[in-house]
Amino acid sequence: MCYINTKSAFGYSAGKCLNNLKYPTRNVFSRNPGNSQFRTIEDDLVTALVKSGCIPQEHCDDMKKMSFQRCARTDKGVSAAGQVVSLKVRLVDDIIEKINQHLPLQIRVLGLKRVTQGFNSKNNCDARTYSYTLPTVAFASKDYDTEKAAAFRLSPETLENVNRLFALYKGTHNFHNFTSQKASCDPSARRYITQMSCGKPFICSDNEFVEITVRGQSFMMHQIRKMIGLVIAVVKGYATDNVMERSWGKEKVDVPKAPGLGLVLERVHFDRYNKRFGGDGLHEQLEWDKEEAAIQAFKEAHIYPTIVETECQEGSMISWMATLPIHDFKATATGSQGNEDQKLVYQIEYLF
Repeated sequence: MCYINTKSAFGYSAGKCLNNLKYPTRNVFSRNPGNSQFRTIEDDLVTALVKSGCIPQEHCDDMKKMSFQRCARTDKGVSAAGQVVSLKVRLVDDIIEKINQHLPLQIRVLGLKRVTQGFNSKNNCDARTYSYTLPTVAFASKDYDTEKAAAFRLSPETLENVNRLFALYKGTHNFHNFTSQKASCDPSARRYITQMSCGKPFICSDNEFVEITVRGQSFMMHQIRKMIGLVIAVVKGYATDNVMERSWGKEKVDVPKAPGLGLVLERVHFDRYNKRFGGDGLHEQLEWDKEEAAIQAFKEAHIYPTIVETECQEGSMISWMATLPIHDFKATATGSQGNEDQKLVYQIEYLF
């Protein structure tokens, strides 16, 4: 067989629960070299590439040899419907089918496109779109009886208020309060958000849910979860609207972090690359419209059921909502208070 070694971009989907394998609490996509206790999505993908003949075994041990680069990291509990990685591979016959033969059902390679030799899926990415599915009871008033969570229905007025608050995130802001270990003077804390909104409610398993969509140039660790957590705190009445503008200032603000369950990497965007190389006759545009049906089918089979069933059974959102009263949204967060709050949230999060 004749192999062609070329730089390629793979588009794939990965669900949250993966065949009872143990996964680390952070960066569940990225590999943990030398750690046999915790397997990651990347471990399974690289193993499948070796078994399908796309890369030699030595590239598995030193991924720099194949110029491997992931477009985005995903933490524990976070799924990816539209992740992209770039690497040098041997173009074997029926390459996608052969790779998928060696992957668990919750990880599927959906497409492959030839790219330029200098392409880097992370650096060439212009924007990323995430969704976050949650029960609408999260937007109930703080006095609402969560024992009746299944009976709650989101009013049009509350939905309008939620979208008004999400719209405040649009533009460039200093999000140093929405991640960890980032000073207000750090230029990298400034992030550009192009769109954030909450869709119409829908019923699933007798509970009402909504899907939030956010698109930005790039995101820091926990940023989206904290953006959503702060809006929930305002809507529920634990904080006033002005806390959002304060959170972009220099002072340290105690921002709650919503659970990881429900967060999905939906799509990554390569607009500038497509404009420069997509029509040169040698390379395809990095769009996955032809794979859209397969992506949607994967989400309906592996992602949405996991989010809804886990939420209904374990109540991660309701458990997290119980921690909101310990946050002080009026005063600047002190070091000791912030650490205690963060520790409590982590303890709850790691249960999932």
